[in-house]
Amino acid sequence: MLSQAVEDYLKAIYTLHNGKPVTTSELSARLGVSSASVTNMMTRLAKMKLVTYAPYRGVALTAAGEKIALEIIRHHRLLETYLRDVLGYAWEQMHSEAEHLEHHISEEFEDRIDALLGYPTHDPHGDPIPTRDGTMEHTPADPLPACPHEQDLEVRRLLDTDHDMLHRIEALGLLPGTVFRILDADDELLVVHLDHDHISVPADVAAHIFAAPV
Repeated sequence: MLSQAVEDYLKAIYTLHNGKPVTTSELSARLGVSSASVTNMMTRLAKMKLVTYAPYRGVALTAAGEKIALEIIRHHRLLETYLRDVLGYAWEQMHSEAEHLEHHISEEFEDRIDALLGYPTHDPHGDPIPTRDGTMEHTPADPLPACPHEQDLEVRRLLDTDHDMLHRIEALGLLPGTVFRILDADDELLVVHLDHDHISVPADVAAHIFAAPV
């Protein structure tokens, strides 16, 4: 059985990778640990054949490491969906609770909440939930400032790094699945048409909302 620390590292590497190796400094910032701790863990994970690691060149998951990372991500996103949709948790409570529970649930429990929720494909942020066999489909989306005007758009995903920002987005009614139109925009505000009303969206909020044409 893998430790929680190992699972956290594998999940972080998967989340940070963008077609290139992840650096120790990126992992250090993501996990809030020292660079020396990251280096020690990378050496350990490489010996376990869960990552490929070359000092000063970064780290990448092996097929075995990616499989574990996707399983933990599946746990996390199913738990967030359950905690929010069924138990009514707030954004910050939902995330911290899922961070703890993701390491401790059984596969049977995972399958049961998946069925209870109706086999959701996305979590409350709009992020895709990996399937049982470890596949995950990414839906293209752009931040609101880059989206076309005067066209029906659907909110696909929210950046989940700032809980206060998520509350602001929720107050505006721009959660994943919402259909709207951008009417006008400048450097400070976007004006959107939503539910027969015009809503002003500050530019800093808009940058956390990703949408795509319907």
